[in-house]
Amino acid sequence: MKPRQRHPKFSPRRLWGIIVKEFTQMRRDRLTFAMMLGIPLLQLTLFGFAINSDPRHLPAAVLLADQGPQGRTLLYAMQNSTFFDFTRQVRTEVEGRDLLARGQVQFVVNIPENFSRDLLRGDRPAILVEADATDPAATGIALGSLNAVLGGALRNDFKGPLDFLNATASPIDLRVHALYNPESITQFNIVPGLMGVILTMTMIMITGLAITRERERGTMENLLSMPTRPSEVLIGKIVPYILIGYIQVGVILVAARLLFHVPMHGSIPLLLVVALVFIAANLAMGITFSTIAKNQLQAMQMTFFVFLPSILLSGFMFPFRGMPRWAQTVGEFFPLTHFLRIVRGILLKGNGLPDVTRELWPIALFAAVMLTIGVKRYRQTLD
Repeated sequence: MKPRQRHPKFSPRRLWGIIVKEFTQMRRDRLTFAMMLGIPLLQLTLFGFAINSDPRHLPAAVLLADQGPQGRTLLYAMQNSTFFDFTRQVRTEVEGRDLLARGQVQFVVNIPENFSRDLLRGDRPAILVEADATDPAATGIALGSLNAVLGGALRNDFKGPLDFLNATASPIDLRVHALYNPESITQFNIVPGLMGVILTMTMIMITGLAITRERERGTMENLLSMPTRPSEVLIGKIVPYILIGYIQVGVILVAARLLFHVPMHGSIPLLLVVALVFIAANLAMGITFSTIAKNQLQAMQMTFFVFLPSILLSGFMFPFRGMPRWAQTVGEFFPLTHFLRIVRGILLKGNGLPDVTRELWPIALFAAVMLTIGVKRYRQTLD
């Protein structure tokens, strides 16, 4: 029998050698080292400065048919509450509804004709506030403040002969219409948004490993020896995953309807066409990452580095308009931001092609830029 091999005793010198070796490898793998520092800094920046669950300065439109001073006093009070920013003045209710449907404003305040006259008579005139309630978190706090804001706005006017109006519980009949999601059901906002989040995560992750996997398995040489163009290889890798993306879309739509009872007012074929552009944008990004990364670990790190700000700054988890202006500007660069507006607009608002075009072209432009970079990087790999 062979003598039993004895393990060498613990050696601090050998331990130090292994530690030095790991630091050397870490120093050589600059991308991984940058990710280890960059991801915590990114999280601190996003959660510390960009994320805000108490959105203020929300864009609003006003339909001011009354020329009396009390109507304008109410508008000034709403503006001073910091919840509302009146950026548009509309002439008709249809124009206001159109702005809400396109997502250009969050509220439309309708002050009817003869409002001031009826108020001074004690007739309790009505004010209509219509809100885009597709995201209940974005409108809930602002709507909840309306009674207090409007109740205190006219206290200084109700003096002397008008003092009797202070005795009434509320001299104004406030009517709030929460459009598109009147019951403020969170699932109506979250479930359609999950379509974009899941597609972003899976499409970038799957294709991000495509070329790096070829390198690590040693099959990259076979691709390089084939008489194929870089665009043919990249598109050939993208097309199979488009089918996978559509399967995911179908599963989410069925679950949204049968399990969560999400209303679907718009065109499903239009949503599928838009989803194709969005899937292509994410696949192009993943392919580009795979041409930059040296191994699958780096590809995964790059995917996570993009996915984290994308999900936080797109308006999926936190109200988009609650973020500071610089964070909104950064969020506009992510395809997920625009896709969330499109899918919620189609399903909950019934938006058509003219309504979604302004959000669709940034996704298409992003896909074209990413695919161009991926093809250029792949040509460098060939050289």
